Amino acid sequence: MELKRKANNLLFATACLLLLVGLGAFAAVRQAHRPVGGIIVSISNEFNNFFISEREVASLLSRHGEDQLEGADPADVDLKDLEARLKAHSFVKEAQVYRDLAGNLHADVRQNRPIARLVHSDSRQDSYLDADGHRLPLSPLFTARVVPISRLNGQPLAASFFQDSTGQRYLEFLRYIDEKPFWRAQVAEVFVGANGKLSFTQQVGDQRIEFGFPENISEKFAKLMVFYRQIPPVLGWDTYHRVNVEFKDQIICE
Repeated sequence: MELKRKANNLLFATACLLLLVGLGAFAAVRQAHRPVGGIIVSISNEFNNFFISEREVASLLSRHGEDQLEGADPADVDLKDLEARLKAHSFVKEAQVYRDLAGNLHADVRQNRPIARLVHSDSRQDSYLDADGHRLPLSPLFTARVVPISRLNGQPLAASFFQDSTGQRYLEFLRYIDEKPFWRAQVAEVFVGANGKLSFTQQVGDQRIEFGFPENISEKFAKLMVFYRQIPPVLGWDTYHRVNVEFKDQIICE
């Protein structure tokens, strides 16, 4: 009797499983033949950048209106090709395109974002630099508040400067500033000297900060924070015009 009951339970469980598989297959087949419904765009914007709009994403998907996606046969919609179109945009870091059970086409986009601005004498030639050291164009939609950087003699830096092993150290310096809200707000403009040493001006305070080569970055910024906390509150912000944190265990003020 017990054996028969177990056999019946097993048969019932198997039947339920087969029913679920069948319903899933039916739903999949039905979805596969359902015409494309609406276009739903989602843009991840955790850093309050607005370099690409939902309208522009929809336009890229439809090849600026040349491809009619809504109502299209799913067999004619290549999701990987649509993702590639989006990823070709300079300000798209990641993109995923998929369909839901209702037939709607979803495009989830994560924006690329700049961490610095490469400054030229003609600002129309400026460009941005992303966290991987790649050039990004300026955008008519949005202007990012990021630190400008150039050579000390006013000559611009190319994005290729940040690609080799030496340039990666300068990129690490810019990433450090970008990742720390205080320094992102305080550092006004960065300069690379002919000898490769860094200096920068500040939003608060007239001192030019001489940073030296981009090494021991966190330690040097920690020393600069010591200066902020101990010197200006006592002597005032205008006492010194040059602060050097280049050398180990030293802060030189002039």
